[in-house]
Order: sequence, then structure tokens, then C-alpha cells
Amino acid sequence: MKSARNRMDMTIAYREVGTYRGAAAMCGCDPKTIKRALTRVAAGDERPARKEPVRNYDAVHDIVVARVDKTKARITAKRLLPEARAAGYAGSARNLRRLVAEAKGEWRRTHHRGRRPAVWSPGDTLVIDWGTEGALHVFCAVLAWSRWRFVRFAADERAETTLAMLAECFEALGGVPKVVLADRMACLKGGVVANVVIPTPDYVRFATHYRFRPDFCEGGDPASKGIVENLVGYAKTDLVVPGEVDVVRLEEANAAAVEWCAEVNAQVHSEICAVPSERLETEVELLAALPSLRPRIGRVALRKVDKLSCVRIGSARYSVPVRLIGRSVEVICVDGRVKVLDTDEIVADHALVAPGDASVCDEHYGGARPDKPLRKLRPSTPAEKAFCALGPVAEAFLRGAAAAGVTKLGVELEQLAGLEAAHGAEVLVAALERAVAFGRWRAADVRSILAAGTGTPQPTGPGEALLIPLPIVPTRPLSAYAIKAHS
Repeated sequence: MKSARNRMDMTIAYREVGTYRGAAAMCGCDPKTIKRALTRVAAGDERPARKEPVRNYDAVHDIVVARVDKTKARITAKRLLPEARAAGYAGSARNLRRLVAEAKGEWRRTHHRGRRPAVWSPGDTLVIDWGTEGALHVFCAVLAWSRWRFVRFAADERAETTLAMLAECFEALGGVPKVVLADRMACLKGGVVANVVIPTPDYVRFATHYRFRPDFCEGGDPASKGIVENLVGYAKTDLVVPGEVDVVRLEEANAAAVEWCAEVNAQVHSEICAVPSERLETEVELLAALPSLRPRIGRVALRKVDKLSCVRIGSARYSVPVRLIGRSVEVICVDGRVKVLDTDEIVADHALVAPGDASVCDEHYGGARPDKPLRKLRPSTPAEKAFCALGPVAEAFLRGAAAAGVTKLGVELEQLAGLEAAHGAEVLVAALERAVAFGRWRAADVRSILAAGTGTPQPTGPGEALLIPLPIVPTRPLSAYAIKAHS
């Protein structure tokens, strides 16, 4: 079909030469083409109406458009094919896919909500979210303006864990932003009324303590918190190695997360073309100050300290200072730790143990527990009282003789008590020490040691000198051996 410019050239050439053949020679076309063009111009330049092509899916066009609109462009051509066949469609599945694709494209063009880019202010918003990689849970947070990133690992996504992670993030930031934007997490969401999310009472108390406003994004809308969604994916691909980190090695994983955050926060961010750590130095001046203490996170249970100076939580025992026996204390379990509080003061902090186990701290009992529990001596007879009055060596002798199975020890104590009157308490104590050292537990043994006197060697350790006192003999001066001259 000739354009308007070509038809104008044909008209001018015909006016100059007056023949179709001459005009055709000037314009380089067939004379019949010149005739048809001039006839159309004389008729008012009206083109014949173009007939629309007939397609085999026109009969089901309205059905497809209605189904696409009802499902918000989520239905597939494979799902629509049986319905189209029932409505009389006899074409191929490929042609129906073309129709469904055109209907979806048209629906999206007319129903796009027209999002606009976010404009963040310094110190305004912190965006948080959870991610999972197998059995591992990843907590991610991004300070929106500076793009400063925070990543930690946890064994679960409970409310206590989330609030503890958020408190740790504030401490790492050195301040508190005005708003914390979260997904509609079940652990922080108390309910939804008219699309308004109601936070849980624990989250409200936590937010009041740190003085920030909790906010929630639209449900199923990653675009409203895309910066933290990108961080979750980035942490999974760059930090989390599948199969390398498990719950048992959670502390090692968090140590690696701290190093990773320090590394990525010191690099230039591709979106803001700046270093997040450097921007944080400016933004931290606009953050609210941290409170002096962390709030109570998790359920608070009231327990009474038993006679063992312990409290029971989850069928396990946890020790507390003995001064609290008989008093009621508060117990909080959070982040794998059991904390015992008395008048808002943490008096005990234990790692969580399995049911039936006990976590005991030696400081709560005044020192370490002895290897063997000793029972106090309670002498009753006069002989026992006289022998026990000799001091610790008497107790050592009694326990050693009992362990050796000396059944007539009670009778022999009377004989040992009588030796004190004959030899004196000091000599008897020394003999008992020697008897204990050599494992001699009879009264006759002690009597033989006393008869040997002080000239017997004392036991020494390996490599030490053996000191034996020598007997005293009379001596004469050397002058007594001088040769005297005879006169």
C-alpha cells in the first residue's frame, strides 16, 4: 500500500505529463498503480475497511478474561484448558497459552498499584525479619538509612528469642531507632482487625522499655521490606553453608556471624555507594539512648527455693545462693539460659540442661564440693571423747581404721587413751601421725611406734632428703688427744 507522499508524487507526475504511462515512468511503478492511486484520490482517499482476523480462541475469550480477573492473573493455561474445551474451544494448547498470556498482561497493566521508591531518614527505621536454612534460623536486621546490617543465628523463632535478638541488635547499634518494621510474625502479632496488626502485650512492653514504635508491613508483600529480604538471601548464600552449621555449634555460628557483619558493613554498599559503618557514625547521633538494663524477656515463673538451695524448672534443678532458701524467686528462661531474679537482681545464671539434670554453681555454696562427703564425728563414750580431743590426726586415724575393717576399734580406743597419760599428748599425736602415714591401725602398732622413740626415720616424698636424727654421745675436745712431752 502506497503512502500519502507516494500518492502525492503520482498526482503531480500525472498532471505534468497527462498520461498514466508517463507518470508511471517518472515514479518508477506500473501504470495500473498510478490509475488506482488517482481513482482513490478522486474518491476522497477512502481506504477499504480491514477485516479483523478470525482466531480459533475468540469464542472463549470472555471466559478466559473473567477467570484471569477472578484469580488476579494467577491461573495457568493448563488449568483453563479443560474449561475452554467444554466451552467449545477446538484449538491447540499453545494458542490458548497465547490468549492467557495476553489476558494476564492486560490485567497487570490495568491493576498495577504503582509503587514508589522508599525514602529513608537517618535514625528512623530498623527493618527485621527471620530466615531459615534447614534446621537453622537466621535473624536479620537492617538500619534503613545507613544500610548497617545485623545477622545472628538461633535455634527457634519464638517471641523470647526474637526480642533477645532485637535487644542485642540495639546494643550493637549503640542506640534505638524510632520505628521497628517487622513482617507479620506470629510471635509478635497478637491479632489483626480491619488489616490493622495488634502487637502482643510482651512486644508492647518491650517497645515501651526501649521507646520505639512497633510497625508491621503488609501481609505477603516483600516489596515493603525489600532491603531486609535481600539481606536474608545474601546471608543464606554468603554466610550460611548448608550442612556446616547446626544447633549444637550455635555459639561458633554466631561468632562467625559477628565477623561476617563486620566485614560486609565495612564495604561499599551498591545501593547507597557508601560504607554502612561510616554512615552509622553519623546516624547513631540521631538514635535514642539505650536504657541502663535489658527488660525481662520471656515468661516469668515464680519458684520457691528448696532445702538444697535449688529451684526446679522443666524437671531440672538450678542452684541459687543459700541465703535464699525458703524464699520465692522469679525464673526466666530465654535464649538457652535460665536466669533467677530476686528483687530485680540476677542472682543466678545457668545454661539450660536436660530434664532430670542439675546445674550447680560452687559459689552458691561457699566453695567447691569435696571429693568425698565427710560425716562429722560424734563421740559418745569417755574413751571416744578423750581420743577425739587429740585433734585432726585422731579423726584421720578413726576413719582409716574404719576403712581397714578394724572391728574392735572401740576397745582399742581405751588403750590409746591410756597411752596419753604415759607418754604425753604431743608424743602420742606424733605416733598417731606415723601410724596414719604407714597404715597401722592397731593400738599395739601405736605402742610399738612409741617404744621405738624418735630415732625412726620419717616418711618423705620421692626425691626428698631422708633426715634421721643421730644419737647424742659424749665428746672430748681435741686438746685431750695432744701428745704431752715427758720431762
